[in-house]
This record gives sequence, C-alpha cells and structure tokens, in this order.
Amino acid sequence: MTQKKVAPADQAVEGSKPPSYEEANAGCPGYYYGDGGFTWDDASVRRIFIRKVYSILMLQLFSTVAVIALFTFHAPVRMYIQTHPILYSASNLLFLITYISLACCGDLRRQFPWNLILLTVFTLSMACMLGFISSFYNTKAVVLCIGITAVVCLCVTLFSFQSKIDITSYQGLLFILCMVMFFCAIVMGFVVPFGYVPWLHAVYSSIGAVVFTMFLAFDTQLLMGNKQYTLSPEEYVFATLSLYLDIVYLFTFLLQMFGQGRD
Repeated sequence: MTQKKVAPADQAVEGSKPPSYEEANAGCPGYYYGDGGFTWDDASVRRIFIRKVYSILMLQLFSTVAVIALFTFHAPVRMYIQTHPILYSASNLLFLITYISLACCGDLRRQFPWNLILLTVFTLSMACMLGFISSFYNTKAVVLCIGITAVVCLCVTLFSFQSKIDITSYQGLLFILCMVMFFCAIVMGFVVPFGYVPWLHAVYSSIGAVVFTMFLAFDTQLLMGNKQYTLSPEEYVFATLSLYLDIVYLFTFLLQMFGQGRD
C-alpha cells in the first residue's frame, strides 16, 4: 500500500488558517497585547500624535482670533453682522451639524479627508459665532479676555504635562460641577426675565470658567496617554475638537465675567 504525498503548498493551505489581526501585527512597534486587544505604548507614536493635535489646534485658534479681530475692530463688518443676525443662526446650525457628525460618528472623524473638512467647517462656524458675540463687547475687554485665556491655557497645559495628579480620575467631580452649572442656568432662566441680577451672572460665569479650566486639564491628560484614561492616537480629530471647545468656552465665560458692553 502506497502513501500519497502532499505538496508543501497544499500542506500550508490545508494545515493553517489566515493569521489574526494580533498575530499579523505581532512585533510591530507601538503595540502591546493583552486580553485580546492592543494599545499604543510607543513613546514616539504618542509624541507624533501630540504634535499633530497641537498643530491643528494652533491653526484653529489663529483662524478664530483672526475672525474675532475682523468682527470686532473693523467697523463696517461689525455693523453688518450686528444688523444681520441670520448669519449667527446659520453659523450655529453649521456648528451643530459638524459637531454631531464629528463627535458621534467615529468612522467619519477617522476618515481622511472628510474629518479635516468637517473640522474646518466646524472651526469657521464657531469663529463666526464668537466674532458675532464679541462684536457687542468693548474691544479692550475682548483683547483682555483673549490674553487671560492664553495665559490660563498655557498654565493648565504646563501643569497637566508636569503634574503627577491624575485629573482623568476626577470624573465624578467634573460631573458634579456640570450639574451645578446646569441648575444655575435653570435659575437664571427663571430670574433674568424679571430683571438682570449681576451677582448671579457673575457666579454662573465663574463656575463655568472653573469647569472648563478643569476640562482643559482633563482633555490634555487624555492626550498625554500616561494616566488612568487615554485617547488612541487615531483620535487626533476628536482630541483637537475637545481642546478647542474647552478653550472657546473658557473664553466665552471670561468674556461674560470681565467684558463690558460696547459704548
């Protein structure tokens, strides 16, 4: 009785299965495996991720400041947007559409170039909204609040990178502060129609500035990747979106605190 010989290629086909994703990427830098998953652990990958996020964020902030300066310092543009509030409504609608698309659709915000296109539209719509709001304030107050925001952001960023305190583990505290803001907003909604209450408005603005300063530290440490919670380097658009909104809301609350109406 003779035994049939099987060719090596046939043996490979019959005796092996296609490698899994983890097996195919085994040994690649930037990954370690455990519990059936993988995470990014290469310091160079994390540094590239941080540089990419802050590069996009700087472009967003420069364009936002440019739009605010145009709407605030250029009298014809300021008068035009103040007399055409429909532009603010259109910017608000674009802001909501792009924000929901980027925040809720994970595949979309990781798909190039649509993620950057949506992020650009989001940034310009938010810049127009801020420019419209800032046009009703005194120019010196707007410049002062921009300066305060820049200093606070620099200090919070340095603290987040150097401190051993894990802000990402304080989610309960952030939730409580958000609830305090929510109830303050409800109280203001009932009180303001009967008359302006300066101290209540100041309390609400102060709480908002503190909350978004903490959110800025929280999101910065998520970006770093060496704390309890971290962001994947694939989520550079989401990280940029979070930091940008923290800075924008911090600026708006500071503007409410220190801003003065235009004469």
